[in-house]
Amino acid sequence: MVGKRITGVIFSDLGQASSFMALDWVQKALRDGLGFSPFPATLNLRLESDKAMAVWQEVKSEMRGIDIIPPDPSFCKARCFLVEIEGKQKGAVLLPEVEGYPANKVEVIAPVRLKDELRVRDGGRITLEFTG
Repeated sequence: MVGKRITGVIFSDLGQASSFMALDWVQKALRDGLGFSPFPATLNLRLESDKAMAVWQEVKSEMRGIDIIPPDPSFCKARCFLVEIEGKQKGAVLLPEVEGYPANKVEVIAPVRLKDELRVRDGGRITLEFTG
């Protein structure tokens, strides 16, 4: 699984991730699990190719990932998968464990605001390589 790559198209979503990502327990759990403090937002990617969808399905089913367990059961659990973003930036894919979560949506987190760091915007393409 390590070394698998996917490419997706950047898009803006509802903006709900930023309030979740700013919660103290979320920041602590991610810092403890991933080894970095993430910027309090996600970069959304839409997978548009059959190949990218197949690789993402493999990753979700075959890689354990890092569990993020909420202290309050009213929040959802999540799994994270370490990635290298565009061969330049360490980060992770955050997969909320909620029913009906879009199969072609990937949320990326990193210690920096990725749109600024990579100089990208909605409609651009980003490639992720799973590293662990």
